[in-house]
Amino acid sequence: MSASEIERTLVRLAHEIVEKNNGAANLGLVGIKRRGVPLAERLAKLIGAIEKTTVDTGVLDISFYRDDLSTSGTRPTVTPGAIGFDVNDRDIILMDDVLYTGRTIRAALDALFDHGRPRSVQLLVLIDRGWRELPIEAQFIGRKVQTTDREIIEVKFNEVDQQEQVLLVERVD
Repeated sequence: MSASEIERTLVRLAHEIVEKNNGAANLGLVGIKRRGVPLAERLAKLIGAIEKTTVDTGVLDISFYRDDLSTSGTRPTVTPGAIGFDVNDRDIILMDDVLYTGRTIRAALDALFDHGRPRSVQLLVLIDRGWRELPIEAQFIGRKVQTTDREIIEVKFNEVDQQEQVLLVERVD
């Protein structure tokens, strides 16, 4: 995907969110650290422009909640952090760049519920590449891309990578 394709996709997703949630009155957008954060911030601006309101955004760091801690080498340091707004009784949309096995989202749900009890949780991903290992499904999907187990989706955002694109690359062993 090019930068313009990403932008068009985000505009479409913003309209889908507003339609499905009957506006933005009770919404909170939570980006999963790293590339879910710029996704949440961009969508908050788009939804805010559509609804003429401010949409709360927050950051969720799931590094301590991952189920692969013992296999990921160095243990992460625990950094308690607030999402940035109260999630209790809110309609939360979790955001990530790529949905693959579902394990990142499972960890994000654990982390989110440690911050409070949302009224509802929905999932938005820019790319759904299949290969789920857990029963997790996104309500909002930018694009579905069928991949093999040797392919990787690389999402690059200006805010993180100083470039804007989505690439499908083959893994090198």
